[in-house]
Amino acid sequence: MNKPESTAPRPANRDAGADEGMYAKHQKVYPREVHGVFAFWRSTGVLVLLGLYYGLPWLRWDGRQAVLLDLPERKFHIFALTFWPQDFFYLALILIVAALTLFFFTALAGRLWCGYACPQTVWTEVFLRIERLVEGDRARQMKLADAPWGARKLLIKATKQTLWLVFAAYTGLTFVGYFTPILEVARGLVDFSLGPWESFWIAFYSLATYGNAGFLREQVCIYMCPYARFQSAMFDKNTLIISYDQARGEPRGSRKRGDDHRAKGLGHCIDCTLCVQVCPTGIDIRQGLQYQCIGCAACIDVCDQVMDKMGYPKGLVRYTTENALLGKAVRILRPRVLFYAALLLAMVGGLGYALATRLPLELDVIRDRNALFRETDGGLIENVYTLKILNMDDRPHRYRLTVEGINNLQLRMHRDQIDVPAGEVMELPVRLQVDPGELSARSNKIAFTLQDRDDPTLTVTEDARFLGPAPGTR
Repeated sequence: MNKPESTAPRPANRDAGADEGMYAKHQKVYPREVHGVFAFWRSTGVLVLLGLYYGLPWLRWDGRQAVLLDLPERKFHIFALTFWPQDFFYLALILIVAALTLFFFTALAGRLWCGYACPQTVWTEVFLRIERLVEGDRARQMKLADAPWGARKLLIKATKQTLWLVFAAYTGLTFVGYFTPILEVARGLVDFSLGPWESFWIAFYSLATYGNAGFLREQVCIYMCPYARFQSAMFDKNTLIISYDQARGEPRGSRKRGDDHRAKGLGHCIDCTLCVQVCPTGIDIRQGLQYQCIGCAACIDVCDQVMDKMGYPKGLVRYTTENALLGKAVRILRPRVLFYAALLLAMVGGLGYALATRLPLELDVIRDRNALFRETDGGLIENVYTLKILNMDDRPHRYRLTVEGINNLQLRMHRDQIDVPAGEVMELPVRLQVDPGELSARSNKIAFTLQDRDDPTLTVTEDARFLGPAPGTR
C-alpha cells in the first residue's frame, strides 16, 4: 500500500490578513488521482458528454449543420427537426423533464448530477488531468507550489496555463458554433473576419471555462451553486448517499497489515486520510454528510482499495442510507421516488407524442374587425379574413385551402396557388360569401382547412366565425 500523504493544512499567505486575523486565504485543493468502479463511470461520463459537446456541431444533416440554434433566422435545427419561436411549448416540456429528472435522481441517490454530469464537474476533471499531465501527481504539484520561482517552475506553469487556455478557447469556439455555423466560425477565426458578437462570446465563454474549471473549481460548487444549499430538501432517511460507517470504522487508528485491530481496540478505519486526499472539494467524509460533497464517490474507490490491502471487507465508505446505518428498514422505492418516476415517464411520453405528431405547418385566422359583415351587389353576405400561413418545414410547400360549416359557402382569393417558401410566413386575404338564407344564426361556426397538395397528411384546421344578419330580418 502506498504511504498516505499528509493532509496537514498548508501555510496561509502571511501577507494576506495575517495582522488583522480577519480571514484565512483560500487553500488550493490538490485532489489525488484515484482508480476504481466509480472513477471508471465518472471518466466514461466525461468522455461521452464532452464527445457530444465537441462533436455535435461538426455533424452534417441534409446539407446543413445537424444541431444549429440559428437565432437571427429564428430557427432551431436539431437533426431532422426544425423548431420555431411558435414551438416554445416543446422547450417548456424539455425544461420540466429536466427538472423532474433532477428531482428523481436526487431523491433516489443524492447528487448524481453533480458528481457525474454537471458541466463544472466535467470540465474541472479535464483541467485536473491537464494539470497532472504537466505538473505530476498530487505530491509533485504541492512540492512545485512551495518551490521558489525559477526557470523550471516558470516553464511548467506556463505550459499548463497555455494548454488550459487552448482548451478553453476551443470550448468557447464550440459554444459559438451551436449558434453560428461552426465552419463559418472556424474560417472567420483563420482569416480574422469574425464578427464582433462571435468574437465576444468566444472570448467570454473561453474565460468563463478557464476561470471556473482552472481556478475556482470547488469554490463554484461550495459558494456559487444554489443546488448545494437546497439539496437537503430532497433528501430523506432512505436516500442513497455516500456515507462513512462510523460504527464499523471507529475508533480509527493506524496499524500494520495483519495486526489484530480488535486487540488494539480499533475499528476498520486506519486513519490514512486518503479519502480526504482524493476529495475534489477537500472535505472529510468521516465527519458525516456535508453540503460540500458533490457525490463523486472518489472516497469510496480509494477506501475500498485500502480495505482490500488490509484484508477488511469493502464498504467502510459506501452508498447507503441513514436508516441502513442505524440498522432500520430501508425503502428505496418509496412513494416520493415512485411519484417522481411516474410523473417523469408521463412527461417524457407526452413530449415524445407531441414531437411525433408535430406538424410543420401553422394557420392563424384573423377576422376583419372594421366591419362585422357587408352585403354584396348580388345580395350575398360577405366576411373578410386574413390568413397567416407559417411553413415551418425546410422546403417550400404548395397548399390547398377549403372552408366548411355553412352550406354553399363560397371562398374568394386573389391568387390561384398558395405557395409558401421554407420558413416563411404568408398573409393571405380571403373573402367568404353566402346567401343569407343559408345562415341559421347571427354568428356561425366555420372551419378553414389547409392541406399540402403533395402530402395529404400535412393538414391543419382552424375554427372561425362567420357573422351575418339575424335570420328573418331581411
